[in-house]
Amino acid sequence: MVGEEGAFVLGWDEVLTEEELSMTLKVLCMSEEEFKEYKEQAGWEDDSEEEENSTLSNEALSRLKVPCKKLLYDSVLLTLESYRSDLKAEQELLDNKEAFDKLSGREQQALHVRYGQKRILHQVLELLG
Repeated sequence: MVGEEGAFVLGWDEVLTEEELSMTLKVLCMSEEEFKEYKEQAGWEDDSEEEENSTLSNEALSRLKVPCKKLLYDSVLLTLESYRSDLKAEQELLDNKEAFDKLSGREQQALHVRYGQKRILHQVLELLG
């Protein structure tokens, strides 16, 4: 369901791997009985037209059912915890020109990428909270 990398791709405005995230949340939020029924009915291929036409925009994330919101919220928190530093520390380093200039070009680029990733994750937390 998740793909080879085992990750979902979130953008500023929407989930870029929306099909994978939708299916994963749907399955993980099912009761055992719902899952058995879904599996028996070969539900993997026959999702409703409504689900096929929906997009996981940021607005749609805020309207997820409570169990799915909690699961996604907790997953985002775990992802943020996997970083060595928090968003504030990254911002401070970006704002400190002297310290930033001491970084190699590659380290500066990595800092920008990490900072952007963390900002998106914090945005998702706000939408789900």
